[in-house]
Amino acid sequence: MVDGIGRVCVVGLGYVGLPTAAVLASRGVEVIGVDIDSERVERVNCGVAPFDEAGMDSLVADAVASGALSAQGEPAPADAFIIAVPTPINDGHRPDMSYVRSAIDNLAPALTRGNLVIVESTCPVGTTEEVCERLASSRPDLTFPHSAGEASDVRVAYCAERILPGNALEELVANDRIIGGITRACAEAAKRLYEVFVEGVCHVTTVRTAELAKLAENAFRDVNVAFANEMSLVSTALDIDPWELISLANRHPRVEILNPGPGVGGHCIPIDPWFIADAAPHLTPLIQAAREVNDGMPKVVADRVVHVCKDLADPVVACLGLTYKADVSDLRESPAIEVVKELQRRKKGRILVVEPYVSELPSEISNCGNIELVGLEDGLSAADVVVLLTDHSVFAEIDQETLASKSVVDSRGLWDRSKCGA
Repeated sequence: MVDGIGRVCVVGLGYVGLPTAAVLASRGVEVIGVDIDSERVERVNCGVAPFDEAGMDSLVADAVASGALSAQGEPAPADAFIIAVPTPINDGHRPDMSYVRSAIDNLAPALTRGNLVIVESTCPVGTTEEVCERLASSRPDLTFPHSAGEASDVRVAYCAERILPGNALEELVANDRIIGGITRACAEAAKRLYEVFVEGVCHVTTVRTAELAKLAENAFRDVNVAFANEMSLVSTALDIDPWELISLANRHPRVEILNPGPGVGGHCIPIDPWFIADAAPHLTPLIQAAREVNDGMPKVVADRVVHVCKDLADPVVACLGLTYKADVSDLRESPAIEVVKELQRRKKGRILVVEPYVSELPSEISNCGNIELVGLEDGLSAADVVVLLTDHSVFAEIDQETLASKSVVDSRGLWDRSKCGA
């Protein structure tokens, strides 16, 4: 038991919740994982991680075998609750907080005096205060810090994850954490829990600062990617190799332009900037412009593919990669999928998808008659046009001379243009 916390209930067993639950369990804390997906609950209870992440399978298996980790469909009484559910945006780029609200409503009956509630889901500023009010409405028998201050029965805090898929377990432990409490006592209580497994520094601040810090981190990255993508558009229009341009510009000691690509993906970077823009639309022209640039890149790549296909009656296009980043299986918000969908909409021949990290096409493109998942050798052999969308290591190992007879669209700058048909 750590400072009165012997059991933690983690609501949401996705890319953030399950690693957090497993790491806490590995430190001797009893953890109950909660998820509305019954199949995911069953897999975790069998000691199997429901998604690919380095080291997750063994960590989950050991935690379940030791009895420290179990999963179920509903929250149970605990000393601390961590909310790690999705926070997507809707078609109008507005935050969808329904998962967080549902999680709060479901855990409210399990609360008792002395509990700690932590929101880990990335949220708009003000969400944690809303959580307090919602809990207070459900549990008038308990006091909460937004009204009772330091004397509240229940502590409420915010601490977003700062991990990179593919390296989540290492970063979960090594990275600093930003912890904001509704009161100072709330923040300190959350800090003591995170210090059970976090080796980085746990910084304590106000809850609104912590919420905005998470959003600012990813908006910063989005703006920088957008600059690189805009430079690639200008370079292409002026018949300049964008990757050579960026490499040379980065020789300046105070310049570090990122690599351009087909857009940005994952759950954070394409989503979080909209939370800021939604809160202050008239104050965020730069953030909104960056979103427009990056969201437009899949169409730019598709335009290039259509251009190289213009003289082919019935082209075969091999799209290499579907995941949003190299050497992971994560398809969330992947711009590569958007490129494939755009090509399918334009009915440009047969599309062969090569993705070594998935065993089947995602549902949004699986029922399209002209899209097929194939192996790398078959895809390259049959293709008239090769489109690199994700820079997996296996694609870097392709003998580029075999591409000399193909038309090549390399959206990642992985290959030497002088050796292939780029």
